[in-house]
Amino acid sequence: MEKDKWNAFCKFKSEYKTECINYLDILGYKYKEPFLENCAAQSFKKENALFFKEGLAKLQEEAARAAKTPPYPVETPIVYNHAWDLIGQDDEIKLIVIGDNPGKNEQLHKNQRYLVGLAGKIADNFFKKNLSFGIDFRKNVIILNKTPIHTAKTKQLDFLLKKDVDGSFKKFYEESQIFTAQKTAELQKKLGCPIWLVGYSELKPRGLFQSYADEIKNLYKNTKNPQIYLYQHFSMNRFLIDLKDNYDQSIGLEENLSLLGIRHRKEILDF
Repeated sequence: MEKDKWNAFCKFKSEYKTECINYLDILGYKYKEPFLENCAAQSFKKENALFFKEGLAKLQEEAARAAKTPPYPVETPIVYNHAWDLIGQDDEIKLIVIGDNPGKNEQLHKNQRYLVGLAGKIADNFFKKNLSFGIDFRKNVIILNKTPIHTAKTKQLDFLLKKDVDGSFKKFYEESQIFTAQKTAELQKKLGCPIWLVGYSELKPRGLFQSYADEIKNLYKNTKNPQIYLYQHFSMNRFLIDLKDNYDQSIGLEENLSLLGIRHRKEILDF
């Protein structure tokens, strides 16, 4: 990376990490680095946390049970992507990929990274099979989410919101989306690389990520030819199925993806 791009990236990850640690503190948890054994954030629960008396992690587990998700321990309720810390100045960032929110594998204390489950493997394989992009998914891509707040499945965020009696958690949740959108846009404009927003159904009005969508629209409304492309999520192979269903054999893969991503962006974000 050129020096100005490297500095922009370092600023981004430092500010985002600080905010994630702040979110954990607000929710009553202490941040712990993934290399520290048996030191998951939930192990350091404090008293008098905001929003939920029982603690967010307990509600995240309850949300999973209610949706018949196999039991699992919530170890990191708010997840910062430690994969960013492995990116060096000699690495070239070619793409920003934005998923929904950290899932079961992402929040494990030993991981604390985004898209490390099955969806991440599908994305990784896509780029390995299509070498024309010249992208190593784990080296040339900055992976983000629309919020760092964990749930096993994205839809389970709604469970947490329904447990919010006075609307204070909803405000916190929406502010996490706005902050993420702002920092992502700031970084993308400095790096000059495209953004792939994967998973767009909840960006629609009244969706779980409407606040994120509204902020992105506000940030890019005056941008000519914004490098933002919307796709279905990698999970359940939806990304590949959608691409196959809309593929035009008369043009190449990259042009097909560009046209599909712009079409979905106009449909969902109206720009």
